[in-house]
Amino acid sequence: MISHISAAYVYPVVAAPIKNGVLAIDSTGVIQAIYTAQEAKEKQIKDIEYHDGILVPGFVNTHCHIELSNLRGKIQRHTGLPDFVKSVIKLRTSDEYELNLAILKADIEMYENGIVAVGDISNQLISRSLKISTPVYYHTFLEIMGFNPEVADDAMKRAEQFKQDFGALPVSIVPHAPYSVSPELFQALGEYAGAEKGPLTIHNQETADENAFFEEKTGDFLNLFKFLGQDVEFYQPSGKTSLQTYLPLLPKDVRTLLVHNTHTSAADVAFAEDIHPNLYWCLCPNANLYIEDMLPDVDMLRAADLKITLGTDSLASNDALSILSEMTLLQERFDVPVEELVKWGTFNGAEFLGIADRFGSFEPGKHPGINLLGFKEENGKVVLNNKIKRLF
Repeated sequence: MISHISAAYVYPVVAAPIKNGVLAIDSTGVIQAIYTAQEAKEKQIKDIEYHDGILVPGFVNTHCHIELSNLRGKIQRHTGLPDFVKSVIKLRTSDEYELNLAILKADIEMYENGIVAVGDISNQLISRSLKISTPVYYHTFLEIMGFNPEVADDAMKRAEQFKQDFGALPVSIVPHAPYSVSPELFQALGEYAGAEKGPLTIHNQETADENAFFEEKTGDFLNLFKFLGQDVEFYQPSGKTSLQTYLPLLPKDVRTLLVHNTHTSAADVAFAEDIHPNLYWCLCPNANLYIEDMLPDVDMLRAADLKITLGTDSLASNDALSILSEMTLLQERFDVPVEELVKWGTFNGAEFLGIADRFGSFEPGKHPGINLLGFKEENGKVVLNNKIKRLF
């Protein structure tokens, strides 16, 4: 049975927003057709269900740490990244019941917030059972770490076994961050990812200390290594930013997501775009404010016409797992048009994860999810609020 729904605006993403557009869907939410109001009238479609709001596809959260969900509200704000990492290490629990319950609640929260697909960082197996049973699509990114070059081979072997333990679920082995992966491990991972074809993701330039460590071997990461009991006497700084140091070591034919980019410069962007044709750039603005009390240069990233996606990071660094909340913040702080934000929160993420054949846009044959968002119009501009209802 085909039903029809309409709202003040329909955002197909692959086409311009349609005022009073109409979606034709089957009983499972698969898109059958998209009509303008005039086309629906000409086809004499009578059974149209009207909604007050705008219709957008289900959201794609390209960066989440669901296994940190039990840390909600437990870490102080504005500590800076090195101290935040220390807090995560101190507070991570081995209580399996507590962690499983927190993960389940986080998954339900994302579902209710209209998220249909997630790129999730994992350092353990505990989220596997949830990912098998949930209606939310997950691509798991198994983080690999090892800043000492001597552990590169062992780190790769452990990661490959870890991937096998996840069974048939979509999984990639990925580098955690520039400061936690040696050039030797980057090289081994690059060869593996080049054969597997990814996708890859990496935390990028989340704090000024990251660039300081690579440029001059200064900054608070030295204290973090001391806290971890790691001797980095062997390390010689490259004299370049972290991005310009590690990015040449990653395979250029693999879709790669750079996450956070809080301290990424225009020179870094130009360097990256020149050497890597398959980059995506993830913004997690609420987490950036929570940890560093700073936001990326979104105006610069937009001007460079990058493929931008959105992420929530974890409940250790965010008050909610809501892509809409990230969108409203970006509109408030940078006046990003809604049409652009919707593409960041849907299609670009689906394309990065390799699932755009199903998610990310309203097109016949797709099953992207349907969200109804609240809004108002000011001087001809659509302004979002945080009201959302998941229709499918």
